[in-house]
Amino acid sequence: MQRIPESELIINDRGAIYHLNVKPEELANTIIVVGDPGRVEKVSAHFDKIEYRLTHREFNTHTGYIGNKHISVISTGIGPDNIDIVFNELDALANIDFETRIIKKELTKLNIIRFGTSGSLQADIPVDSFVASTHGLGLDNLLNFYSYEKTAADKELIDAFISQTKLDTAITNPYAFSGSDMLLKKFGKDFHKGITVTCPGFFGPQGRVLRLGLSSPGLVDKLTHFNFNNHRITNFEMETSAIYGLGKLMDHECLSINVIIANRVVKAFSKDSDAAVESMIKEALEALTA
Repeated sequence: MQRIPESELIINDRGAIYHLNVKPEELANTIIVVGDPGRVEKVSAHFDKIEYRLTHREFNTHTGYIGNKHISVISTGIGPDNIDIVFNELDALANIDFETRIIKKELTKLNIIRFGTSGSLQADIPVDSFVASTHGLGLDNLLNFYSYEKTAADKELIDAFISQTKLDTAITNPYAFSGSDMLLKKFGKDFHKGITVTCPGFFGPQGRVLRLGLSSPGLVDKLTHFNFNNHRITNFEMETSAIYGLGKLMDHECLSINVIIANRVVKAFSKDSDAAVESMIKEALEALTA
């Protein structure tokens, strides 16, 4: 196999990958990703033991144990562009030999679970409830930079989405990937299930109007009313489709768990979002380590 040049895989002076500042031996095979750097400590507070605490820019990493379960928690920052950095570096840590700069012959499959916050797109999914995403549907353009073949099921979903929402290529070139069935089975009746839409921004891309008008008015209604083969869009945020897409192409098991802090249909916001996040962390960790 071909050696990967220094300009493409950047390794710092301590032998850690550039953005995350993590060495291969400092990473567990089960990884929780959170957007907020401050949320890393909220997750690792539930660890029985912490081996490593690492930080660089917005990327904080704690690796340790819950019982015998080896887990890392890493902050990604906000947006699909940050997911691109984090997922490529996580995969490199697992599957590239840092001494030879050559892809390993035997590849490691990671389990990667997002603990995030999100906005509900259904009146019956209230604030402070939890969603486990069956699919990530991207309105961002990240996966369009990678070479892959759409599955027939994913293409059918996207064709139905474009037909129903009328979101054409002047706005976006949507893509869709399913999450991990294996991980999804761990999260039962306390978690709503459905499609999560990933947007490339918080205001206009999520249909919010402050001073600027929108090129596609009524976006929230379009997403709320979408239905395809008993699939509906439950929520939207800014990371899931990138996680599912890159994870699928790299052959990792990925799942996105979100706590709803805003309901865009009934115009409600959580009265205590910190408590809602803590509740999600506890319940999701219990499900993950059961």
